[in-house]
Amino acid sequence: MALRIGIVGCGKIAGNHARALQQVPGVEVVGCCDPDLERARTFAAAHGITTSVGSVGELLDLGLDACTVCTPHPVHEEVVVAAAQAGIHVLCEKPIAVDVAAADRMIEAADRAGITFGVLFQRRFWPAARRIRDAIDDGRIGVPVLGEASVILHRPSSYYSADAWRGRWDTDGGGVLMTQAVHQIDMLQWFMGEAVQVSGFIRTHTHGEHIETEDSASAVVSFASGGTATVTATTGANHNLGNRVTVIGQTGAIASVLEFPEGQEGVNEIWTVPDSTAFRAPFTSDVLANLDVTEVNAGLADFHTLQVQDFADAVLTGRAPAVTGRDARASLAIVAAVYESSRTGRVVDLTPAPAPVTTKENV
Repeated sequence: MALRIGIVGCGKIAGNHARALQQVPGVEVVGCCDPDLERARTFAAAHGITTSVGSVGELLDLGLDACTVCTPHPVHEEVVVAAAQAGIHVLCEKPIAVDVAAADRMIEAADRAGITFGVLFQRRFWPAARRIRDAIDDGRIGVPVLGEASVILHRPSSYYSADAWRGRWDTDGGGVLMTQAVHQIDMLQWFMGEAVQVSGFIRTHTHGEHIETEDSASAVVSFASGGTATVTATTGANHNLGNRVTVIGQTGAIASVLEFPEGQEGVNEIWTVPDSTAFRAPFTSDVLANLDVTEVNAGLADFHTLQVQDFADAVLTGRAPAVTGRDARASLAIVAAVYESSRTGRVVDLTPAPAPVTTKENV
């Protein structure tokens, strides 16, 4: 029997979901929804989807097995919780939510319902990214002790004006960290391990006339392993240099994954792992780098498909998906900690407070 899936939200990234789902054997896209019903109808017609409705409730009532969530960030919690309560599996776009408490409620709802809950970080499916993870796991890199995530992007003012929710705290949840750099922060912590402390700053240098959130950020992250890493992110560069994540292990090995131009499959730009050394020239003026976000999304579509395939297999076999809700919570916690650190001027501790000790005297 086909896995019946619906798409919640019919904005730009939903096209990747529709195309990916339609390439997975055994999956049937039975409907889509959007508060703008006309947009839902147009989207359905463009992708050969039979049913288009205006609300999440109507979509969930179509007898779905699963849904994918492509709404603005603050709506993720509402949709995931509603789907979980209906017993429907969920694959949600990043970031999982706009605050850690919301992410915890989503994870709890999924656990309580026993559904499969995955979050889209399709860059983890790049062979170059998996190659680094494998080299960490088999000891060639060793425990990562230094890391760097660099996100140097160009976004014109039209990017923010195209959708009214972009660049606002209440509807976007943040700026470059929440919307763009969360991908590289996810990859960084996937390589480095559990983050325990964060210190950072956010600023709005370039797009202040168009957004109220940050367009630039810098941070230092400390990990449970003893390793540390830096994060630098902006959408205010006049030339898009893409994204890079680099790790240095206890063995001295260096490995990086570079995405240039943005939306291009990542490559191992630096690879000085035992018995294998290779370098790639990172940039060239021959490449058109300042691409529209639609073109960036199109370049990542194949990896959306790989993650959708993984999610469908997880639902059918009962295993955990490649990126779970708890995995996605980790990157959100780092982003939220940068915001808190910038606001308070303090280092933010991510380790949970120890549970109180119960004794006969304090019962």
